[in-house]
Amino acid sequence: MLIELAHFTLILAFAIAICQTFVPLIGAHKGWRGWMAMAEPAAVSQFLLVGFSFAVLTWAFIVSDFSVELVFANSHTDKPMLYKISGVWGNHEGSMLLWLLILALFGACAVWFGSNLPDTLRARVLAVQASISVAFYAFILFTSNPFTRMTFAPLNGRDLNPLLQDPGLAFHPPFLYLGYVGLSMTFSFAVAALIEGRVDAAWGRWVRPWTLAAWMFLTIGIALGSWWAYYELGWGGFWFWDPVENASFMPWLISAALLHSAIVVEKRETLKSWTVLLAILAFGFSLLGTFIVRSGVLTSVHAFANDPERGVFILLILTFFLGGALTLFAARANVLQSKGAFGTVSRESALVLNNILLAVAAFVVFIGTIWPLVAELAFGRVMSVGPPFFDASFSPFMIALAIVLPLGSLLAWKRGRFGRARGPLAALAAVAAAAAALAFAVQTGRSALGPVGLALGIWVVGGAALDLWMRGGRGGPADRLRRIMQLPRADWGKAVAHGGMGITIFGVAGILAWQVEDIRVANIGETFDVGAYQVTLQDVREEAGPNYQSTLADITIARNGRDIAVLSPEKRFYPVARMPTTEAAIRNGILRDIYVVIGDPQAQGGWAVRTYIKPFANWIWGGAILMALGGLLSLSDRRLRIGVGAAKQARSVAAE
Repeated sequence: MLIELAHFTLILAFAIAICQTFVPLIGAHKGWRGWMAMAEPAAVSQFLLVGFSFAVLTWAFIVSDFSVELVFANSHTDKPMLYKISGVWGNHEGSMLLWLLILALFGACAVWFGSNLPDTLRARVLAVQASISVAFYAFILFTSNPFTRMTFAPLNGRDLNPLLQDPGLAFHPPFLYLGYVGLSMTFSFAVAALIEGRVDAAWGRWVRPWTLAAWMFLTIGIALGSWWAYYELGWGGFWFWDPVENASFMPWLISAALLHSAIVVEKRETLKSWTVLLAILAFGFSLLGTFIVRSGVLTSVHAFANDPERGVFILLILTFFLGGALTLFAARANVLQSKGAFGTVSRESALVLNNILLAVAAFVVFIGTIWPLVAELAFGRVMSVGPPFFDASFSPFMIALAIVLPLGSLLAWKRGRFGRARGPLAALAAVAAAAAALAFAVQTGRSALGPVGLALGIWVVGGAALDLWMRGGRGGPADRLRRIMQLPRADWGKAVAHGGMGITIFGVAGILAWQVEDIRVANIGETFDVGAYQVTLQDVREEAGPNYQSTLADITIARNGRDIAVLSPEKRFYPVARMPTTEAAIRNGILRDIYVVIGDPQAQGGWAVRTYIKPFANWIWGGAILMALGGLLSLSDRRLRIGVGAAKQARSVAAE
């Protein structure tokens, strides 16, 4: 009965979303406050109804209700409870319900935290947000119903894909969806502003928190996915330029550009058209990612579904919203004229260059991702675009961006010059160059990638620290530190996020340049050298897990004759799914990871063993954590709340 009730509440939320799409828009056009006010309870009701549906589906997984087709296809009674719960979104239908729940959540948040917005703009934002919900309600109810009953309830289920039976599934998709769907709010703000015919500094300040939140969640989601792939798949890689990885990376790049251009709109009332276009494209790339994951048009290990019918439905959603928004953008070009002017050397110019680099980088990733499909449709050729293309074409833009970041942060608005910062910048450049030269001299027979990454990392992190130091003003170190500690959180957030990016850049360069890899057949008791370490295969044994059989190895790691770790990599076999998985064992460290994988037994005796020494691997995710922390610090800045309220109050007083 609960399942049918959950299905009914989803249909009821669909009806409310349709009303919320049209009634507030008419009210805002006519100036009818009652009609505009209808959007607020409707948005909250949507969230409560979808939340109930999602909770019921989760309960069905917890109690193993195999009369529900989705539970039967993705669960099993022997599965641990964590994976029963995360299995709710470890499939197409459940993940789309999670998508819809987050979409409704952001609509409700616009009600709870949007009291400072003008009534007409708030009504239009909520109406546009509801229209997106209408499309996805229709998609779920007509093509992907998660509440379908089976005629006869089986005794047990088919189990979840073993690769998804990992704690990463519990956290990676929800954070990624919070980022994907969060960009729907920036889209709603852009379309609402175009309908209203006003894009100004206040709009730039209103759209910034939503962009910041979406970018922060995307950063966490992408980092969690990278870390999951690193330890789970047994390849030891952190990024593979897979189409679905790229699908999340493209909106991250565009939202980073949007975040910076919105600052220019707020501070200088320029770059209006570019900022609105980025807000539209950011959500457009999110929809494109949904299409890639669920249509099956591109091959990916991450794909949820391979259903052309569903793919066509999502493509229609993408075409309607992106095409409609771009048409409205073209029609309203006259209201997007910029007021401010700025010099060639200024913070505005640096932010424009920042935007160009991020947008072109996203376009390069888009071309590489979509080209196999274009080649097959247009030329009848089956081909793939792999890491060599992306590494060669994407890296130059990131290097240029890393060089520009510290320079742009130190420039003044409108007309800038380096002035007092010229000496510290020259010293910072010298330190970065010296560190690169030292690294190049110490390493033997390797490329310049590591030293260049080290120099860029020092340059970006040092530039972020120098920016804070210069904001401390003149005076002694104690006075400067006191003033630095009193800086707004947004300034600290910017410095922390930029510093995190520098650390990630160095981590990526370090692991790619200085990794040591050893693949061999080892007998039990055999010792072999990998880099500076001695590795011994002590034993291999069989153990039973809750829903799998495990081949477990004991491998001792020593250095200079002293044991430093015993690692236990394993291979698991899931009998229900008839599928094996590889579980790497990792000795984590600040300066390096020791990464060991046990393979199959060999016909001539012994076991396949892969060992990697991965320098600075954890710096990649540490930098990502700092970037997200910087976003959180900026999001907590009181000016993002009080400034908008003050602007609204000032307009009200002036009107009176």
